[in-house]
Parts: sequence; C-alpha cells; structure tokens
Amino acid sequence: MTKSLIEGEEDAFILLNEAGTSPYVVVCEHASNRLPKQLGNLGLTTDDLQRHIAWDIGAEGVARLLSRLLDAPLALQRYSRLAYDCNRPPESEGAMPELSETTVIPGNRNLSAAAKMARVAAIYRPFHDGLAGVLDARACAGRATGLVTIHSFTKVYNGRERAVELGILFDRDSRIADKLIKGFPNVDARLNEPYGPKDGVMHTINLHAAPRGIKSVMTEIRNDLIANERGQNEWAQRLSLPLIQATTK
Repeated sequence: MTKSLIEGEEDAFILLNEAGTSPYVVVCEHASNRLPKQLGNLGLTTDDLQRHIAWDIGAEGVARLLSRLLDAPLALQRYSRLAYDCNRPPESEGAMPELSETTVIPGNRNLSAAAKMARVAAIYRPFHDGLAGVLDARACAGRATGLVTIHSFTKVYNGRERAVELGILFDRDSRIADKLIKGFPNVDARLNEPYGPKDGVMHTINLHAAPRGIKSVMTEIRNDLIANERGQNEWAQRLSLPLIQATTK
C-alpha cells in the first residue's frame, strides 16, 4: 500500500465540539499554513508562508470562538491551501496553484498526475469525507443543520484597496445570506463581495449543502480586522447574534 503524503502527521480533517447543540456546523477550510513534511516549503520563504497566499489569516481564531459562542461543531482543515485548497475541486487550477496572486509557487509547478493524486488522497478527500460524515450523522438524527464557512481576505489585492469589511456569499441558496446582511448596520457588509460564485469559491457549500438541501452561507472577513486575538473575538461576537437570529426569524 502506498504511504500517505501526511503519514505520521496530523489528519487533514479535525472536528471540534461534535456534540454541539447549535443548528449550525461551522467550517474553516483555510485554517492553517502548515505544509506536509514531504513537500518541504514548496520553494517559498518563511515570510511567504505567513502571507494570505498560504492561509486565511485570523479565520481559525474566529471560527473557534464562533463555535464556542454558538455551541456549534467546528470542522477545520489543517494544511495550507498551497498544498491543497479544499475549497476547490481537483480539476480546478486553484486546487494546487502554480501562481497565487503574483507569487510563483515553485513546488506546485509541473506536478505529475500521481503527485496531484497524492495530495487529493491525503488532504482533499479526508477533509470532505469527514465533513460529509458529520452532516450525514446529523441528518440521520433528524437534526436541522445550516452550514457556515469562515474565510478572510486581504485589504489590498493586485494593488487595489478593498473597502468592504465583510462579505456574505451565496450561490444557489440565499436564505441565510438575505437575513445575515441585515445584521451589520455599522459594517461595510456586501453580498457576494469581494468574491462570488463566478470566482469558483463556493465548492464546499455546493458540494455539501446544495445536494442535501440544507441552508448555507460563506463569510469573508477582511483580514486586517482579525489579525489579532482581540479582532477575532470581536468578529466572532459580531457574527454570532445575526447567525442566531437568522435561524429564528
């Protein structure tokens, strides 16, 4: 049997607070900048791996705090999106990007089919199989479920500054988004900005929520607002009440 790319290392899928009573399941696909040891540093510097290209800065902190505030299960993906971006299907160029914004990723260039499949098998499939198992178990238990994914984005992208502070994203299902957007009167919150379905960022939601007919929403917080613990705590609290209200109205 072929050894896993991450054999002896942490699993790609981590589930916290499995027995949480919330109707929500919280997901953070880009929680970490960790790379499998077999991949080295993908030809990047330590500073590169601290940048947004490698992970969603602040997103894991917000997701963990939000999980506690809502008493919701939390699914974390523990490897850098540069090893495999679990919010992209295997056929997507962004799944194992050769270029992230303006940065070349040397360790992702000219990957063989076998090298790509090793990453799919070690990271993508275990994460999505784990999340599917959580959702299926809730369905079998007759528990209502809403899926909320937590992401962050950069204030400056390709030289352009972005004023939006919170993006509330949806594709086929706007039930949570339509209610959530009303819960941030003093925040520059926008629907389907700075990304939307046309950018191919809805994979997790379309893979898991749409086929099950469960409510879903993707959140994008500008990462300069959640770069430290204070900001993460503030935004977890900001999100918690509107999310609770979205299930009761």
